[in-house]
Amino acid sequence: MRLFATQKGTRWAAIPLVLSGLVSLSQAISLDVNDESSIKAAAKIAAEGLVDYYHGNEPGQIQGNLPQPYYWWECGAMFGALIDYWYYTGDDQFNQIVIDGMLHQVGTDNAFMPPNQTQSLGNDDQAFWGIAAMMAAERGFPNPPGSSPQWLALAQAVFNSQAVRWDSDTCNGGLRWQIFSFNNGYDYKNTISNGCFFHLAARLARYTGNQTYADWAEKSYKWSHAVGLISKDYKFYDGATVATNCTSMDPIQWTYNGGIYLAGAAFMYNITNGTGFWADELGAILEAQKVYFKDEKVMYEVACEPYGKCNVDQRSFKAYLARWMGVTTQVAAFTREKIMAWMAQSAAGAAGNCIGGTNKQTCGGRWTPDVSAKWDGNFGVGEQMSALEIFQNLLAPNYRPPCTAGDCGNSTGDPNAGTGNSIQSGRTNRPATTGDKVGAGFLTTLCLGLLIGGTYWLVI
Repeated sequence: MRLFATQKGTRWAAIPLVLSGLVSLSQAISLDVNDESSIKAAAKIAAEGLVDYYHGNEPGQIQGNLPQPYYWWECGAMFGALIDYWYYTGDDQFNQIVIDGMLHQVGTDNAFMPPNQTQSLGNDDQAFWGIAAMMAAERGFPNPPGSSPQWLALAQAVFNSQAVRWDSDTCNGGLRWQIFSFNNGYDYKNTISNGCFFHLAARLARYTGNQTYADWAEKSYKWSHAVGLISKDYKFYDGATVATNCTSMDPIQWTYNGGIYLAGAAFMYNITNGTGFWADELGAILEAQKVYFKDEKVMYEVACEPYGKCNVDQRSFKAYLARWMGVTTQVAAFTREKIMAWMAQSAAGAAGNCIGGTNKQTCGGRWTPDVSAKWDGNFGVGEQMSALEIFQNLLAPNYRPPCTAGDCGNSTGDPNAGTGNSIQSGRTNRPATTGDKVGAGFLTTLCLGLLIGGTYWLVI
């Protein structure tokens, strides 16, 4: 079956979604992975279940915050999922809570650094909000009121505020995990913070055409390889301490680390017309993602899921790999066959696990055949968002790629946004002032001691 998607009045050519042989499921969330209407119906159920956890739009609540035990960054991640939900389904019922919540959390210098998050504000936390703003610009999401900061400018503000934190004094470069020196984790350089910075730079480069972003993306990516966050065989490790000058690497692997670099490389591949360095890197990264697919079929969180040890944050990680695989198929067509085979089987498994709760539509977190067609007993924002992302990104190859300023993009930017922020590796520095240059999350809840020395999940 061939699907066709309509966006702003234009029909876009489509490709067959998945390999043949997959059948529809008949659980509470019924899903035919080859049928567009079935996919959208499943995504709607998952999205409505996700938003049930959000109360920021209710009287007396804080817009842009999820209730405990969820950290601030995950609400930004959720808004990113809902932006794509609108894009793929046309259902705008959640748009206003996204707009209101994101604008409420822009914080200092419109760089998503709200003062009430200082005690746990990491570069990765901030970046997840910046990436959501970037997605809004690329997807043509409804713009904020004219008196408010605009999506592109918000993404630029995050990038600019992080570029001045590039720390060459330790490990020959890179971003630290935490922004402020008084926070635990400040002495750790982790893969997700640096991956988010690379990813955002790549997307800004493609959207704006500004070479400075592309230069930063390449610099960050090559540093990640050189320091060992990315191994020679393209394993994406967790991070390393500055005390060892990043020579002692924690080799734990998370889905979202592979995904953030996969999509970033795909955007760079697209910018360079699919040739040379980025073609080779993207192919190698894609092949390495098979570690996150049990028997190379169904996505799972290899470091914790088989042992029932995933914490609140980690239960959402599969959502981001699904999201970033989806957008990868849009900007790098050669990845589609492999990615969509993985996505289809994973989505079928996820639908089979969305039979929990009193409504029999609550999604669990385990999609592999040993728990498919039954609820694993887990539930929450992470489980629900992961199901939503794996469902809606089945549609990705058949929808228009993210906009650029030269085609369908209409978000107003500001290359100097965020340069008033003076936090550089926890120290006060003079802000950048060059107007035509742009170079100036999240709290993982793992105890830093465990990250550094205790628990090594060796994934082969």
